[in-house]
Amino acid sequence: PTSPIPPPHRDRPSNGSGTTATPDRPPPIKPASRQQSSGVDAQLHRSKRQEDSKIKMLLLGAGESGKSTVFKQMRLLYGAERTDEDLRMYGVVVRSNTIVAIRKLCSLLRNLELEEELEREEEGVKEAYDDLMAYLVDKTAFRTAAQDDPAVVARRKKDWVGQSPRAGLAANNDAKQFLAHHESIRILWQSNTMKQVWAKRSAVNIIDSHKEYLNDIPRLSSQDYKPTTQDVLIARVRTTQVVMEKYRIDGIDFEMYDVGGQRSERRKWIDCFDGVTAVIFVAALSEFDQTLAEAKRTNRMVEALELFRSVCNNRAFSNTSIMLFLNKKDIFAEKILYSDIAAQRPFCDYAGPTKDFDHGVLYFIQKFKDCLIDDEFNDSFIHVTCATDTNNMEFVLDSTRTIIMTDNLKRSGFLGAD
Repeated sequence: PTSPIPPPHRDRPSNGSGTTATPDRPPPIKPASRQQSSGVDAQLHRSKRQEDSKIKMLLLGAGESGKSTVFKQMRLLYGAERTDEDLRMYGVVVRSNTIVAIRKLCSLLRNLELEEELEREEEGVKEAYDDLMAYLVDKTAFRTAAQDDPAVVARRKKDWVGQSPRAGLAANNDAKQFLAHHESIRILWQSNTMKQVWAKRSAVNIIDSHKEYLNDIPRLSSQDYKPTTQDVLIARVRTTQVVMEKYRIDGIDFEMYDVGGQRSERRKWIDCFDGVTAVIFVAALSEFDQTLAEAKRTNRMVEALELFRSVCNNRAFSNTSIMLFLNKKDIFAEKILYSDIAAQRPFCDYAGPTKDFDHGVLYFIQKFKDCLIDDEFNDSFIHVTCATDTNNMEFVLDSTRTIIMTDNLKRSGFLGAD
């Protein structure tokens, strides 16, 4: 009998390994291909486990609440040291912040009609005020003879800080003004009249911690000036983009995101919502008597409360730990000595004693708790902070980290819920 004729070769597709595949039998896999596939699967599994174990923290809150200071503390405690380029940028910012503060104070002094008080001050105070008004506020004068003095020009060239493109044109121009007028700033700041003006500073939204700069003008104007850690912490640079830094702490990967808090910046927040492990909401206790820079009729604390309400009740954060940092406790403690909480229209229901720190703090904690739909907000998730105090923030961030990791494990099912 004749043998059956095998089908044409084209009906037996090659699998490239020297053998052929049949309709009822899949092509054999080379050992090397099997190992490679297994390696890719293992790598994907490791990457997923690493991604799942990563802690993604998002800093939210209104503008100037202290979010960026918390962000800087995180880097100070767990990240890399600042480079000289970083410090030069902050040196420009510090000098610029000082100019912004004294410019606002000079304008406020005039609005309070205290110029006659300057006539009763020591010699040189009125002249210092006139100098600053002409060059910084009214800008009726543009250059000083001192700016063109060869000695001043030579000194500026030896200045360690110099100029920093990263700080921006406006900050660099202000820093130049600082070096030209630092003596006038020092003289006016030390006057008795300026003490009266400082007590009214909430009217023009001056950053309270910049008093430290004004108290230290000779150091800031020195050609050897190099910003300290504290200078960097209280420096104000408006956040206009999402900033992220990574840390590895005790074998756990952390990502922290800082975003701008002004109303115009909040549309960018939604880009950060995906996969967030924890939100740290920062609100400034001391701003109960201040208004927004971008909306002069809106109380800053009222804005923070409304923002907190929208964050806590946002479905994007339904499975996210939310921590509340009531910040600037040091400034709050000072301010309540002369600014009554109940005197502010939104908080006229405050019934506690005046000038009482503990009652004031508890009142605002309850205000924030009232923003919640449910009552599951644990008191351990609330911290009263001073973001510029590294010792305080080390304790707060360490306990926050522990709570977030524990809460994350509970949500993942690795730990039983209470």
